[in-house]
Amino acid sequence: MSTNPATEAPPLDTPLPSVPGRSPGQSASLTLVAALLGFALITLDASVVNVALPSIRADLGGGMSGLQWVVDAYTLAFAALMLSTGAFSDRVGASRAYGIGITVFTLASMACGLAPNLPVLVGARVAQGVAASVVLPASLALVRQAYPDAARRARAVSLWAAGGSVAVALGPVAGGALTTLWDWRGIFFINVPVGAVALALLVRAPRSRPRPAPLDLPGQLTAVVALAALTFAVIEGGGTGLVALAVAVVAGVVFVRVEARQPHPVVPPGLFRSRQVTVAVAAGAACSVAFYGVVFVFSLFFQQVQGRSPLYAGLMFLPMTGLIAVTNVVAGKLAGRFGPRLPMLLGQSLAAAGLLLLLVVGPATRPWAVALLLVPTALGCALTVPPLTAAMMDAVPSARAGLAAGVLNSARQVSGGLAVAAFGSLVAGDFESGMRVSLALSAGLLAATAAATVGLRTPR
Repeated sequence: MSTNPATEAPPLDTPLPSVPGRSPGQSASLTLVAALLGFALITLDASVVNVALPSIRADLGGGMSGLQWVVDAYTLAFAALMLSTGAFSDRVGASRAYGIGITVFTLASMACGLAPNLPVLVGARVAQGVAASVVLPASLALVRQAYPDAARRARAVSLWAAGGSVAVALGPVAGGALTTLWDWRGIFFINVPVGAVALALLVRAPRSRPRPAPLDLPGQLTAVVALAALTFAVIEGGGTGLVALAVAVVAGVVFVRVEARQPHPVVPPGLFRSRQVTVAVAAGAACSVAFYGVVFVFSLFFQQVQGRSPLYAGLMFLPMTGLIAVTNVVAGKLAGRFGPRLPMLLGQSLAAAGLLLLLVVGPATRPWAVALLLVPTALGCALTVPPLTAAMMDAVPSARAGLAAGVLNSARQVSGGLAVAAFGSLVAGDFESGMRVSLALSAGLLAATAAATVGLRTPR
């Protein structure tokens, strides 16, 4: 029986087609810009909200748990659904998935800005997280498909990561400025024009081809239940938290059993037989705990402990985040020359040392000194993430680029969300002691993953 060549899937490593009238290099560059802008948009919303949390509480009410849910509603939906949205991106085509994600994210941002109360805001944040979970793996898959050459792809991935780093750098400052000069709602309304530009660029970029990628709905459902229950247990605590923890354990066990039997699991057990994959995921998770946990805690520290304004607090993060993009580019070059192990090891060690330096911070510490002490941790994480991302992409075939991106970034987002949940609970009582315990835990995780990185063997 013959087949129609027009309906057959192309070879897995076939690059994206060029847009008529443009060279392959121009088409690849346009795809990279579109992907980078969307990634920056969803990354911005993971950091921009932290500085605005006290203002949100003053306007809409709610205690510490309410503030934690404003952050974690986004992070949890982002992380849990990314397990399937990577496969969804492969199934419908990365460009189509990307367009759907950006559209929903922009509309959800408008809903956040118009929220009349905290429950509506949290619900809209969930919708943002769902959309972001589609955008991230689709954007990385677009880059993977646009650059079939490994060396050019490594540079493109570094630039893609740098776009997110710029958003991280702008997040606290933009959040503080918009909250102080306008209102906390402005941090969400700013997403609307950015989303429109991303969609306009996508229209002019070449279309990616869909590939067969079955969805594992039982695995996705049990993963969502397990992660949601675990986050609830950490944030709420008490008797209700114990019940939620039990639900999380049961759902986790069911998830493992389901994945072992599924022909196309959202997290293939065989994926972690590769030491390169395991170390990359663990290191990415540890960096997220350190970075997002520190930003959350010190956003509250500057405003609640030292009594600073949101704008002042945002500016205090500028030394920490301002050099991240440059460090990402340097990390990509180091990984291209020496392989990912060296920059990953240096980065994790630097981040851990920076966290230990922050243990000396107290209420009387000068804000500028705190701002400088935050720098090593941020630079260490920035030195680690691009090489581990490239290592993860190199460890899997092109056909599983979306799935691998989903697993890696899901682990990172879950870890960041749990860090906010856990650290928020720790500082809810004695802020200073809770802050120090949070820093020590983060440093310990980075030290452990740095030790695992020592034994990593990857090609240059």
